[in-house]
Amino acid sequence: MFRKALFLLGLVFCTTAVIGQDLLFKKINTPIRIDGEIDEIWAEADSAYDWMQYFPYDSSLAVNQSVAKVLYDDKNVYILGVMYSASEDREYVTPSLRRDFRGAANDNFTVILDTFQDRTNAFTFGINPFGVRREGLVSNGGSGESSLSLDWDNVWKGEAKIYKGYWVAEIAIPLNSLRFNEGQKNWNINFYRIDSEYAERSTWAPIQRNFTLFNLASLREAEWEEPTKRSGKNISFIPFLAGNYNQDFDEGLNAQKGLNAGFDLKYGITPGLNLDLTVNPDFSQVEVDQQVTNLDRFEIFFPERRQFFLENADLFANYGQRGNTPFFSRRIGVSRDESTGQNIESAIPLGLRLSGKVNDNLRVGVLSMQVADDQSASLPSYNYSMVSLQQKVFARSNISAFLVNKQTFESPKEYSDSLYNEWDRTFGAEYNLASADNKITGKFFYHQNINQAKVDSAFTTGMDLQYSVPEWSLNMRAQVIGANYAPEVGFVRRRDIQQLAMTYRRSFFPSSGGIQRHGPGLDFDILGNDTYGMLDWDANILYDITWRSSAQFSMRLRRQYTYLFNGFDPSGTDGVPLPANTEYTTNLIIARYQSDERKKLSYELSTRSGEYFNGMRWNLEGSIQWRYQPLGFTSIDFAYNGIRLPAPYNDANLFLIGPRFDFTFSKSLFWTTFVQYNSQIDNVNINSRLQWRFAPVSDIFLVYTDNYLAESQEGFIQFGGSKSRAIVFKMTYWLNL
Repeated sequence: MFRKALFLLGLVFCTTAVIGQDLLFKKINTPIRIDGEIDEIWAEADSAYDWMQYFPYDSSLAVNQSVAKVLYDDKNVYILGVMYSASEDREYVTPSLRRDFRGAANDNFTVILDTFQDRTNAFTFGINPFGVRREGLVSNGGSGESSLSLDWDNVWKGEAKIYKGYWVAEIAIPLNSLRFNEGQKNWNINFYRIDSEYAERSTWAPIQRNFTLFNLASLREAEWEEPTKRSGKNISFIPFLAGNYNQDFDEGLNAQKGLNAGFDLKYGITPGLNLDLTVNPDFSQVEVDQQVTNLDRFEIFFPERRQFFLENADLFANYGQRGNTPFFSRRIGVSRDESTGQNIESAIPLGLRLSGKVNDNLRVGVLSMQVADDQSASLPSYNYSMVSLQQKVFARSNISAFLVNKQTFESPKEYSDSLYNEWDRTFGAEYNLASADNKITGKFFYHQNINQAKVDSAFTTGMDLQYSVPEWSLNMRAQVIGANYAPEVGFVRRRDIQQLAMTYRRSFFPSSGGIQRHGPGLDFDILGNDTYGMLDWDANILYDITWRSSAQFSMRLRRQYTYLFNGFDPSGTDGVPLPANTEYTTNLIIARYQSDERKKLSYELSTRSGEYFNGMRWNLEGSIQWRYQPLGFTSIDFAYNGIRLPAPYNDANLFLIGPRFDFTFSKSLFWTTFVQYNSQIDNVNINSRLQWRFAPVSDIFLVYTDNYLAESQEGFIQFGGSKSRAIVFKMTYWLNL
């Protein structure tokens, strides 16, 4: 009875919105208690109802309907979500009680706030039926899955409760946690829901299914009852204390112990412009990067996860395109010791970052970090700086320009006569295109790298254009990277190349049966240069299938050509390399299947098998996960590469096995242990991490890491002695002043 009354209440009060506006933020004078229960004050709120399906269809009302309501006071924005279900007693899906969950099968309610109404950047706040929260940032208009980052953290409140036939989410977001301009009368907004009962995804503002669920071109407008204004001071002080013990047994070194302390300071200069200051930051990772089997000739890209770099990260990190960016923040504080060829971490005494909106159309980003010298490796102290400007043009496009500078104020000759540049600079401009309806997106760019050597061909230029409608999509990419384009603060996978690539996909949407979408495609990628001519190319026939259960299958038949201009051992075992100036044309199959993630047991399998240089490669990779919700899950990642090459080249059987145990005793206490066995480097890595979130965005970590020598003999893994061992303690506390 209460369920029906509540639904009628939402329909009645949704009519109170101002004509011409999609939603109205009404002001209240009494703070709302966030407990997942519907208080009487919500009867005053405007409502978002009649939600549309996004998946499996995008042309009908959602089967399981939802209602969202919004209010605000001088301190917070309040959001209520009521999510109905066809079944009164049902099981909801969550991988665990850990914050920042992700997945197409996990029940959740999410709000998207485009506070500057530029339809380019936005905040997201989500919660699931168990009260587990997540927050994130959307960049690039939400044009791809990578444009949503859940690594960003901030302080806010949220609770949820499950009732018969529905569940309720209640959220309070401090205005100080958001960035916006004073005096605004409107924000852009949307809500979406993932519902595991029918594997249904629904949104309040309709979104075409060929776009992402967090696409910003489709947002609706919400009016503020009174223009926005600053909500008191916006200062956050985040100190940390860290201690560590580590010993390198391989080198026979004595154990090293350390105690470190520092802090971050976040200051909202204006509601839209934020200053971040970090003093003696601890940029060590409490969770190590996932190991991979490296059979590539080029450097592997690992994403940035350090909190200091995440807010407005697109202002700094989104220049260039895949495998070619002038600024890669993981270069800061990591240098190369040329005497050993190893990467080493250097101390960072001080860093600052200014980022955000100056006005409705102009965004600015300024970053400067000082890295200390390292006398043992003969490395001078360097300053890393970047300035980035982004001016909005037309509906959703922008013109951006940047300068990256790495410079030492010492004389590099005191450290080396030739190994280190005194300064290295990269500058450039880009036009980022996004049509109002999001059908056309892309970019055009030109970057130049300079240092005191003043070499030629130190530039890159390119374009990336995509046209997408539900029935088909076309993506074209091209770039030229000069032979001497080598930004020291960037990531450039290959130099001295000219590249052209295209992908076309056709989609069919059956009106009945278990398949939601399927269709073929064509793809090619060509690389060459003036010195060697054709370097690499591949041509692919594609086919993709998505089921209404959310399971997915993709396959491509590939023919590819590779020219080796340097010697290379494709077995990955440091064996006899294939000679330089040789070429190979091969045929292979690439396929991937992801099962229905709503099941307690789910899995993913992929393969990349067939002809491989002058031999064969049999590959199987994947993961299997068993969910015992809501307490956590156990999973195992694995990869096998069987490489068969003619004599005198090495055969290889490369294994990567990584069981993981993830226990969430509550929404504030987590224990994760994973083991990674990598036969390519004869290593077993054990990482065990205990995390206690004792206050909002405040944590205590205790991490144990061990690396063992491991060899595979007659199908069994033989453990040797420990190569290195470390114990890390870290505490961070987020204090809003």
